[in-house]
Amino acid sequence: MQKNLLVLGMSCLLAAGNAVSMPAYNRAAVSTNQSAIAEPKDLIGRWDITIDRDGKPSPSWLEVKLSGNRTLVGYFVGITGSARPVAKVNFDNGKFSFAIPPQWERGNEDLKLEGELTGAGMKGTIVLPDGKQYNWTGVKAPYLKRTAAPAWGKAIELFNGKDLTGWKALGRENQWEVRSGILTSPRSGSNLISDQTFTDFKLHVEFRFQKGSNSGVYLRGRHEVQIEDNPTEDHPSAHLFSGVYGFLTPSEIASKGPDQWQSYDITLVGRMVTVVVNGKTVISNQEIPGITGGALDSNEGEPGPIYIQGDHGPIEFRKIVITPAK
Repeated sequence: MQKNLLVLGMSCLLAAGNAVSMPAYNRAAVSTNQSAIAEPKDLIGRWDITIDRDGKPSPSWLEVKLSGNRTLVGYFVGITGSARPVAKVNFDNGKFSFAIPPQWERGNEDLKLEGELTGAGMKGTIVLPDGKQYNWTGVKAPYLKRTAAPAWGKAIELFNGKDLTGWKALGRENQWEVRSGILTSPRSGSNLISDQTFTDFKLHVEFRFQKGSNSGVYLRGRHEVQIEDNPTEDHPSAHLFSGVYGFLTPSEIASKGPDQWQSYDITLVGRMVTVVVNGKTVISNQEIPGITGGALDSNEGEPGPIYIQGDHGPIEFRKIVITPAK
């Protein structure tokens, strides 16, 4: 009798187990979802990021690389400052995170970024050193490769030597004015942005800065070529005169120093840039990896304006000529 009851009990358990077992189509769906979970290799590459600061979009940028056989490392451009290294990017079950010490930001805590890959790119949250948290989204940065050399169009005088026609001020009060044919920012204030936007071009600018001053010329509004009063004997740096800020280091500091008229001749084709300073080539056809700090946006695949920094001290320009590609 006991034996028969045991057999009957086992039969009931088996029947119940079959009743609650997962249907074949559900098992297939779970299997598909598991296989769709992102892998570390999916994170590798460059990403154009937009941070939502309470409704105000702020550009950012991230590059992730494989170091050795298994460690992800990176480079990150935040809302302020330049590109900074990321010692390790953690990746687990489709989600990633990293922390870096505060540098240009206010606050004493680490900057912390968390995110996950999505069908459209990536998304996540960022906590700044001051404790403020924001949401962000990102997309794969475009390669911007060109299949043929550009054919150049006609030169355009962006500064007419008379007034600010063709330009708009952005930021604080507009301190820009034209004095005796010279575009002048006598003190720190707003930045100046061209109304016209461009893709590939050759740009000629003639400028003069005072002792201790700092400015820059942004290509497409996203990549800053630095203008700064630093001694010519300084070791070249991506943060000093004629460097592409935080990314590309010039071969030498070819500056004439303060209170002297100087020139930049810059050619930008895709991501490839050449910078000639006072007749000397200091950056020759090098790749700009991504946006620099202070960029107007992170939409690297779109045309952008010429943008002159006016919030770091006095600066003057007497000539701004651009020759766009056809």
